[in-house]
Amino acid sequence: TFPSCLPGCFYFSVFIPSSPSLPHSFLSQTLASSLSQISNSILNQMDPCSFVRVIVGNLTVRFPATSPSSSSSSEPSVSGINPNCYCKIRFKNFPRQIASVPVMLRTESESETRSSGNISTVAACFSLSKAQIEAALKKPNWSVLSIETYSRVGDGVSGASCGLASGSEKLLGRFDVSIDLKSAESKTSLAHNGWVALRRSKKGGKSGSDPELHLTVRVEPDPRFVFQFDGEPECSPQVFQVQGNTKQAVFTCKFGARSSNSGDRNQLGSSSMRSEKEQPSKERKGWSVTVHDLSGSPVAMASMVTPFVPSPGSNRVNRSSPGAWLILRPDGCTWKPWGRLEAWRESGYSSDALGYRFELFQDGIATAVSASSSISLKNGGSFVIDVTGGNTTAASTPTTSPQGSWDLGSGSSAGSRPAGFVMSASVEGVGKRSKPEVEVGVTHVTCTEDAAAHVALAAAVDLSLDACRLFSQKLRKELRQQSQLGVV
Repeated sequence: TFPSCLPGCFYFSVFIPSSPSLPHSFLSQTLASSLSQISNSILNQMDPCSFVRVIVGNLTVRFPATSPSSSSSSEPSVSGINPNCYCKIRFKNFPRQIASVPVMLRTESESETRSSGNISTVAACFSLSKAQIEAALKKPNWSVLSIETYSRVGDGVSGASCGLASGSEKLLGRFDVSIDLKSAESKTSLAHNGWVALRRSKKGGKSGSDPELHLTVRVEPDPRFVFQFDGEPECSPQVFQVQGNTKQAVFTCKFGARSSNSGDRNQLGSSSMRSEKEQPSKERKGWSVTVHDLSGSPVAMASMVTPFVPSPGSNRVNRSSPGAWLILRPDGCTWKPWGRLEAWRESGYSSDALGYRFELFQDGIATAVSASSSISLKNGGSFVIDVTGGNTTAASTPTTSPQGSWDLGSGSSAGSRPAGFVMSASVEGVGKRSKPEVEVGVTHVTCTEDAAAHVALAAAVDLSLDACRLFSQKLRKELRQQSQLGVV
């Protein structure tokens, strides 16, 4: 019989003739294996969703030398120009991205050519969904990438960073690039690669008197699997794979709130009968989300391994003592660590933000920071892992990508580095109904367990927003442990 935890999905019967030579355990294992294969088949039957990435990189500003004897330097002597240059990169309907730019002088011996389009230093990245691509195709000006180059003037070298330091800015010039989004869904192309003159005035000066900007703009297809929770992770929802207007259930989530005073998470321990004064110190602990495939077999888990507790004398989880989750994958009859998520409540000016740090595991050891940033507790945002050229890739929510990492899928050899976009998970603000949407790059999904691990991570991120709420606030009943009712 098909598991009852997936109402409204596929229902079918499997006839297995009785045979005294086949033990019941063997038949059960065979059926579970068949259903697992069906789960993998369903996951791969639906085409991934179309996405396109516009990547800007290899930025350099080049000024004319003041004299023939001048040589390349990181601090050129150019009248009125400070070597702290930066670019404001704009693409329609996306937040502006700012990147600092190295400076050099033009010399006779310098080669006029650069790379053939390989981006070694990423300055900005924009990801477009199928709907955004179609909208941009209807309005040509939405497919134009604008790069404005500025120099910081009237301010010393120290303290100026990405155009955000004090001092006035001087526009060196602007360069627009038209992006061919129609063909980008199927092939990678270079929209631009090389030097362009930055005119200081409309008339311009004599040849060679203007500063120049080098940049590479690459447009590439970036197909992704998209998964959507049918409800809040603490409500044990189904998870659908989404392709356009089509949805197909592929997972179910089972939330648990285990008490450390009871071996059975569903059993009400004697500690629940204590008065509030007799309760242990405030803490949020024992939460878990187990992801099951269509056969009902567990294929991933997010388990809270370090309680979320307020720092001494406060009502908040601080960075110095974060709570932590382990993301686990099945390995035979045991669970194997896949990743570790730490979360806390940011202090100071960003006190309404959830800070987080995610590490991948290799052979049971945390090896690399794959994401470290923050998400607004009020407005929500996105948890993103994006490894593009081994550099930080800008996004709507600030993210930090690793300088080196391990592949997140099980299909690649150990030690290989992931490329490009890995995953993102939407997060709603505290108090809002959350149905996380998870996007995973197709190169990181080779089996059901790969997809399930990312889904479990998304659930842990979403639940961390509640775990990091002020301890003066009461959580919804699904999140309150049986042994600590009325405390958290």
